[in-house]
Amino acid sequence: MPKFPTFPTLFDDCKTISISDLKRWKYLEPNTWQNGTITWSRNGNRTGRISITINTYKENPYIELDYKCNGNPINYRVQLITITSNLGRGVIWFFVCPATGMYCRKLYLVDTYFYHRTAFRGCMYEKQTQSHYSRNLGKQFDRFFGSDKAYELIYSKHFKKKYGGKFTKRYLKLLRRIEAG
Repeated sequence: MPKFPTFPTLFDDCKTISISDLKRWKYLEPNTWQNGTITWSRNGNRTGRISITINTYKENPYIELDYKCNGNPINYRVQLITITSNLGRGVIWFFVCPATGMYCRKLYLVDTYFYHRTAFRGCMYEKQTQSHYSRNLGKQFDRFFGSDKAYELIYSKHFKKKYGGKFTKRYLKLLRRIEAG
């Protein structure tokens, strides 16, 4: 008898806040206090908007989230923490999840609050919902069409073929994929 479908919430479709985006938008400059807005859209239509306030002073860094969910106003703080890089240059920023206390670089909005993905039950990534047959079929198509994607990547605008006079590992891997396909 087949399994009854559960139609889980997919992390791929959730609204997220990531440290990488905040850093790219220059919100994580040291010793600053900034306000801003994050907007999500799909196919040109705005699907969500959130106001943020970021405090990066060393005493108590945090990000304050202010938004409406299902008509209810929500306002809370998520602590930020820095850890020195293993390279000895600079620091790495992390969120401290309000629900689990875990350090994370991405927060997901599944129900009402932005939390780490382990705080939610019954949520999956899209790849986890595919059958083994579908996954294997995708691998077979990648064998045929993967060389086309690799070719496009190698000749894209800012692709680095060499670093320090040597070919990069990524470049060599893509070359092998082109030769195999």
